[in-house]
Amino acid sequence: MITLPSSRQDEAKVDEQAPLFVLRGPQQILEAQGCLAKLPSGNTATLGLRVNEFFAIERQGPKLLVGALPFDPHGHDALYQPAELALPESLKVSAVAKLPALIGLSQAEPAPDHYADMVARCVETICGKKAIDKQDLLGKAVLARSLLLQASEPINPLVLAKRLERDSSVTTYVLPLPVAVDEAPAWLVGASPELLVSVRGSTVTSHPLAGSARRLADPIADAKAAKALSASSKDLDEHKFVVDAIVAALAPLCSELDAPDTPSLYTTSTMWHLGTEIVGTLKDANTSVATLAGLLHPTPAVCGTPRQLALDTINSLEPVDRGFYAGAVGWVNEKGDGDWYVAIRCAHVQADRLRLFAGAGIVADSEPELEVAETAAKFRALLDALGVDDATIS
Repeated sequence: MITLPSSRQDEAKVDEQAPLFVLRGPQQILEAQGCLAKLPSGNTATLGLRVNEFFAIERQGPKLLVGALPFDPHGHDALYQPAELALPESLKVSAVAKLPALIGLSQAEPAPDHYADMVARCVETICGKKAIDKQDLLGKAVLARSLLLQASEPINPLVLAKRLERDSSVTTYVLPLPVAVDEAPAWLVGASPELLVSVRGSTVTSHPLAGSARRLADPIADAKAAKALSASSKDLDEHKFVVDAIVAALAPLCSELDAPDTPSLYTTSTMWHLGTEIVGTLKDANTSVATLAGLLHPTPAVCGTPRQLALDTINSLEPVDRGFYAGAVGWVNEKGDGDWYVAIRCAHVQADRLRLFAGAGIVADSEPELEVAETAAKFRALLDALGVDDATIS
């Protein structure tokens, strides 16, 4: 478990209206409140430069930034310097804390049949387009759908996160999202199984996941599902796109880089995934995790390949803007160390409304009805935490 520096409240004024930030996982717990300064927002490509400029100025308080990157690398991120690396006792919640009842449930947007049509159109593009330049050929696109829920009263994001913590294999997160002046505070709450990038000194690590299957209650059937995933040419191809892209991005910056040829199985309480742990040694130990996050995001695990063509495909097919879903959440300190997780298995929470997101990687062998089932399975982490049963959503 990492240890982050503490701060003294009397060193700088704490903004009592500022929101909180929580990141809890197997390797770390980071809790923060208050806001001393905001990082000037910008696109993902400029993240490393802006972070370096921020830390070049002597500041009081914790020497780190926390926050999120949006899915669209051309959009504006939301990072800030917290005032305190702790939560007051008044905000602590117990494992048995209750959420308000759900009083309304929409169909997924798009509805399952419309999502299947989206997948079919995407497969046609992948299989049917002819091009001389390989960069004009779509190899993979990740298509998402969402689910809008209505609660009987405002939702405490910390209670929802506490429910998600029941799965010890994931990293849960709660963080504030930008809103208009007259809007209620909004939060991104989720439980990510996927490490985008981590840096400690000269060591860089990434653990992409791509290729998935739903966990099953029967142990024998569950084992068969895992075995089938490991042997699936479609899922192996989907996974290879991701690993190849990350290795290609990191290789020029590393003196050593190790990526196993064959992925391993990674499991959460609801899903099986194919995963590959990529570990490297940076040529320049001063390379910030912010620079690497800006370089890698969005990976083919949440976007596709080639990146811009996949982004264009997503924007043309998906009816709901992703915002910070499939972006990244994490922290970076003044030394450039930090951890960034892919913002999946999450919900946008605002007052008494939640919007859940789930996506599936579409490649040439994708079958529309199977991708509908995969997104439904990926909703389960949040739906289980909310107490919503299988019969309610397809």
